[in-house]
Amino acid sequence: MSRVTELLGSRYPIIQGAMGVICNPELVAAVSEAGAFGLLATAFTRYPEIVRSQAKATKQLTDKPFGANLFVMNPLAPKFAEILAVEGIKSVTVSGGSPKELIPMLRDMGIKVIVVVPAVDVARAAEEAGVDAIVAEGTESGGVQGRKASSTMVLVPAVVDAVNVPVIAAGGIADSRGYRAAFALGAEGVQMGTRFIPTKECIAHANYKETILESRETGTGLVDMGRFRIRALRTPLVEKMLKGKEATDRAFEVEAIEASWLKGDLEAGVLPSGEVAGLISEISFVKDVIKEIVSTNRE
Repeated sequence: MSRVTELLGSRYPIIQGAMGVICNPELVAAVSEAGAFGLLATAFTRYPEIVRSQAKATKQLTDKPFGANLFVMNPLAPKFAEILAVEGIKSVTVSGGSPKELIPMLRDMGIKVIVVVPAVDVARAAEEAGVDAIVAEGTESGGVQGRKASSTMVLVPAVVDAVNVPVIAAGGIADSRGYRAAFALGAEGVQMGTRFIPTKECIAHANYKETILESRETGTGLVDMGRFRIRALRTPLVEKMLKGKEATDRAFEVEAIEASWLKGDLEAGVLPSGEVAGLISEISFVKDVIKEIVSTNRE
């Protein structure tokens, strides 16, 4: 058993990334039922009761371990942490800002803390703050990106060399090849987000899923949001944003997210995605995705 599977209590050292409003309980439960570690997302959640109801709904669907992501830039993150503790969540990932204030709080609640980092110095600081594991997320990944950026191929071994806690690789992983490559780089587990969007259990709109399937490896771009950037699919809206012909301030508005991610309006908001969209060609059941990821042979 690897240190990551021991930490998570899952069969496989695979974490499903936190994909905002499309981390529905059915998806999270399916990931955990298949032997990986499902994550609820709270980044765009505006009401604590939603976190509670989603945790309860997920527990109705699986008795396997699952966790949640806390997004530091959401001011309700500390309240969400309290709810997760009451609901029996044992492990969380923390992203979207400095975790220094959340770490002692979570540890006092008996919750394991896994911090997502973009650079070696941030990883060292997280280890000093007392985290249980680190997700080293390369710039290939989808969604929020920091200003300090390096590829997964470079970042993961650099972080592995710099810290003693388990390192989980994220960014650019979509199948068994990427999974094995992560371990070759020294990681003890992987986190994957984009690959779980085009699955049967994910509530993302069909337009979102089909846009991923149609994308090439060059089909994403980094939208500048000022404090951070967002890697998203190059829809006509994103192309306008990249050329400065469309304001980016609505990219992460909750209304725009719901309209585009859940209702399929591709002009309403951006569709976050990693570069691995170019490797995904079909909509699958979660269990089949995970079965392929952990397989040792490819035909």
